[in-house]
Amino acid sequence: MAQVKTIEWKDDKLILIDCTKLPLKEEYLICKKYSDLAKAIKSLAVRGAPAIGVSAAYGVVLAAIEGEKENNNKEQYMEFIYKAIEQLASTRPTAVNLFWALDRMKMILDINKELSKNKIKEKLLNEANLIYEEDIQCNKNIGKYGNEVIPHRANVLTHCNAGALATAGYGTALGVIRYAHHLGKNIHVYADETRPLLQGARLTTWELQKEDIPVTLITDNMAGYAMKLNKINLVITGADRITANGDTANKIGTYSVALLAKEHNIPFYIAAPISTIDMNLKSGDEIVIEERDNQEVREVFGQAIAPNNIDTFNPAFDVTPNEYITGIITEVGILRPPYNISIKNAMKL
Repeated sequence: MAQVKTIEWKDDKLILIDCTKLPLKEEYLICKKYSDLAKAIKSLAVRGAPAIGVSAAYGVVLAAIEGEKENNNKEQYMEFIYKAIEQLASTRPTAVNLFWALDRMKMILDINKELSKNKIKEKLLNEANLIYEEDIQCNKNIGKYGNEVIPHRANVLTHCNAGALATAGYGTALGVIRYAHHLGKNIHVYADETRPLLQGARLTTWELQKEDIPVTLITDNMAGYAMKLNKINLVITGADRITANGDTANKIGTYSVALLAKEHNIPFYIAAPISTIDMNLKSGDEIVIEERDNQEVREVFGQAIAPNNIDTFNPAFDVTPNEYITGIITEVGILRPPYNISIKNAMKL
C-alpha cells in the first residue's frame, strides 16, 4: 500500500494529516493562515522534527500571502512576515529543524526584500518546496545507509514515531525500516507505545500496518524483558536535536531504551538528517527540554486515569548521552564514535 502523505501545499493552503486523530480517524487540517499552522504545531497535530521544519517553511509562505492581503505598505508587509517567523519559532523549543527551516526562510526574505511582494512570495514558496523535496530525498538516503546495519530477519525496536508522519513523507527511523522491508529482508518491528501521548501505539503501528510491515506493539515497560528474551536485535529511533558531541534529544523514554540496549549488548542507532545536528550546543546538557501540560499524563484520550489534582512531571523529551549510541544514521552516511570528529566531518560534506 502507498505510504501516507503528511504534508501537501495546494491552492495557497497547507494540508496536514491530523496526528491527534490517528488511528481512529484519518482527517486533514487545512491551514490558510500561519496562525493555523502555529496552533497545529503546538497541539501536535503536526509533529516530528523534520515535519515541523517543513511545515514551518510553508507557514512563512502563508504569512506572505496573508500579509499581502492585509498590508499595502511594503514595510508593514515585511514586518508582518518577520513577526510570523518569530511566532512560529516560539511554538516548540526542542526540535532544531524548526529553527533551521525558519532561518533558511528568513535568509531568503532578507536577500529578496527589495523585490515586489509578489516576487518575495514566489521566492519563499520556491524555498519551502525545496526544503520539502530535500527532506524526502534526505530520508531515502538515510534509509539506504541505515539498511547496512539491518540483518535479514531482524527484529527492530523503535520508540515514538519517526516515519512518514514525522517527516515530509518517508521517515527517518521508519525510513530505514521501510527501505529494508522493501528490499525483502523480512524484518519485524517492535513498537513501544510511547507514553504519555502514545505516538508509537497510535502512529507507528498504524503507519507500518498501512504498508504491510510486520509490527508488534508493546508497552514501554516491556522493552527490557523483550531484550532479555532475545526478541530484539537492534534499536533505531529518530531525534529532535543532536549536539556537537553526539548527545541526542528524542521523545521521552528513549534514554531508558538506550540504557536497556547497552545492558543487553544490543546496537542502538539514531536516524536523523544533518539538519537535526545543532553545532551551537556542545552537549546534551544545553538542550532546552519542552515540558507539556499536566493533563497529558493524567488523561488518555480525555479519560481520567489519575486523580485530577495529582502533581505530574511531563517532559516531552529526554537526552541520550553519546556513549549509549552505536551510530547516527544520516543522509551522508553512518556517523560513529568519536562523534565530535565524525559529526564535524559530516557537517563539511
